[in-house]
Amino acid sequence: MGCYKNEIQKNKKKKERMSLIIKNGTIINEGKSFTGSILISGEHISSIYKEGEILPETDKIIDATGMVVMPGVIDDQVHFREPGSTHKGDISTESAAAVLGGVTSYMDMPNNNPPATTIDSIESKNRIASEKSFANYSFYLGATNNNLGEIINADPHEICGIKVFMGSSTGNMLVDDSDALNDIFLKSPLLIATHCEYEPIIRENLASAIEKYSENNIPFAAHPLIRSREACIESTRRAVELALKYNSRLHVLHISTAEEIEIIKAANSINPRITGEVCVHYMLFDSTHYESYGSKIKCNPSIKEPSDRAAIIKAVKEGVIKVVATDHAPHTVEEKSAGYLKAPSGLPLVQHSLQIMWNLHKEGYFTAEEVVDRMCHSPATNFNISKRGFLREGYYADLVILNPEMEDTVSTKKPAYKCGWSPLENINLKSTVVHTFVNGLQVVENSKLTGVTAGKKLTFEYGK
Repeated sequence: MGCYKNEIQKNKKKKERMSLIIKNGTIINEGKSFTGSILISGEHISSIYKEGEILPETDKIIDATGMVVMPGVIDDQVHFREPGSTHKGDISTESAAAVLGGVTSYMDMPNNNPPATTIDSIESKNRIASEKSFANYSFYLGATNNNLGEIINADPHEICGIKVFMGSSTGNMLVDDSDALNDIFLKSPLLIATHCEYEPIIRENLASAIEKYSENNIPFAAHPLIRSREACIESTRRAVELALKYNSRLHVLHISTAEEIEIIKAANSINPRITGEVCVHYMLFDSTHYESYGSKIKCNPSIKEPSDRAAIIKAVKEGVIKVVATDHAPHTVEEKSAGYLKAPSGLPLVQHSLQIMWNLHKEGYFTAEEVVDRMCHSPATNFNISKRGFLREGYYADLVILNPEMEDTVSTKKPAYKCGWSPLENINLKSTVVHTFVNGLQVVENSKLTGVTAGKKLTFEYGK
């Protein structure tokens, strides 16, 4: 990460706005693909032109012939580690990695040190991001067994959601009091985003694994047996029951099993306010990869069977699950090199999620329009984000220009993450992010940071 850190520090540039035309690109937006041009004036998209229409004079022109022009990716689940664990990553380094991968907006999780469980702590993170973030940002308020007052007072126009850990993970914020859970689902004014794993099942499975292997010899292949499908299914079932009981706005994060997909599908048919999300690594890896990847793919919930991978891809294809994210979670090489019980869970992915999805598109799993919907349109709609996620006149100019034919053989081996590694170093990514714009400012040019930090706080249009 050292080269990127130096680049960030040396190349802080003044935010100079100009009029700009991106011309002759293949625009992918709202289910359509066509050759056209986009006029950016200030922070916003001013006009979208079809092929052959007369273009105005501007300060700058980018010829996007042969390239894809799409809205910026919105990632609804990242762990940028600031405050408290900035040796792994921080808002500056990880948002830099994000924009290099075409992610122009992110929503960061609260399991920091100290955890973000008060409105004041959210404001503190907003202040840091306002000075350091290359991408747009919002921060989840973390739920605990006793912070209902903070949750009730949270402004749904300013905070993306409440994060409820119904299973423990990195930075234990487990909410396991039944009265507290009932109150949260009944009274939260915000979207409730859940990490669903049932702790009693995990503890029992872990005890069995220790008895079988001993503490120092548990193989990483045992991870999906310890953080088991049954633990995920039971927890998701409980979350959905609460949401149906109280008509809550529930969003189940990082779904990892075929059974959970069916639970969400059935619940959504009763209450459309119940939705789900999957992450790119559950469509890229499965349990057969633990032997070769080991701790590099240890994450919570665990990556499970090939049949689950296939079911997740199918659910995204069919629109049963419409939001695709990363759960970007960096740890140092030294931390990840420990044995099973000590190696922390989490993968750094935010720089490469779009390229992973484009690989899946090229392999025939998704159309290009479906990739854009699941990564850009649907996250914006799911969270009611104001004027982002689409290429529309009057919307913020968050755009990505992707070369769909240029293979990326460098960034997975030398990623921008502060932790300095990627689980994708042996995977051939078949596209390259060339340019990224955030709020009309170019933050990535020719696959390199420009040094401009252009991120703004996301706002949400509740009541729509």
